[in-house]
Amino acid sequence: MSYIDQTIVELSHVSFGYEPGILTLDDVSFQIERGRSGCIVGPNGGGKSTLLRLLLGLLSPQKGELKVFGKNPSAVRQRVGYMPQYHQLDAAFPVTVLEVVLMGRMHRGFFGRYNQADHQSAKKALDDMGIGELTARSFSELSGGQRQRVLIARALASDPELLLLDEPTANIDPGAEEQFYNTLNILRQRMTVLTVSHDLGFVNREIDLVICVNRKVTIHEAAAFSAETANEVYHHQVNLIKHDHACFCNCEHRQVNPKMKEAQ
Repeated sequence: MSYIDQTIVELSHVSFGYEPGILTLDDVSFQIERGRSGCIVGPNGGGKSTLLRLLLGLLSPQKGELKVFGKNPSAVRQRVGYMPQYHQLDAAFPVTVLEVVLMGRMHRGFFGRYNQADHQSAKKALDDMGIGELTARSFSELSGGQRQRVLIARALASDPELLLLDEPTANIDPGAEEQFYNTLNILRQRMTVLTVSHDLGFVNREIDLVICVNRKVTIHEAAAFSAETANEVYHHQVNLIKHDHACFCNCEHRQVNPKMKEAQ
């Protein structure tokens, strides 16, 4: 297997800003290999959503180079599944659960003409999320947790190799959350999963890498997180992952080491 085949995501000195002279992401370099999953953490406004948009090809770097599967992200969108934040969608839109999930197959269908394989993939994704019985229900009638699982199923319906989840455990009740963790463990065996989450218990349990984003980006091995560390985080102590600079959600804007390193 070639280096390109082994590397799912690669950023080299990437910078991006929405306004002239103000960078949201500054000189970001890191890579994620096949088989490794990560959680993107950091303060509001630190650049987490911008990083996701770059990975999806919705934005282009103003400096540097970004590759997904060795290519420009816009060229490999069919290999990437994405679940947006719940509040970005209109829950009242008149559509069934199955129709929502089939949207994940839209690049394969043609003007809403989905074939048998599309329907099978959509139904399998719903079954994977434990909500196969909701196929004919109206999306607007569902609970917040059910809607969240439908959106994850939509991301899975395209059979992605890279899965991007933006706050996947928000609005999910404890029982459904446990089911989601179990499902995620299965998914990680067949795809790379990158998750944005404010739930640091999620970091502790389910991923390999912690991707700390606050204009700069630093990657840490998630094995450095312990239950005690996670509890401290929930009590608002944020000096948990030691960088060369200040840490975790209070990262200072200093030079990033592009190599992964464990918390000290």
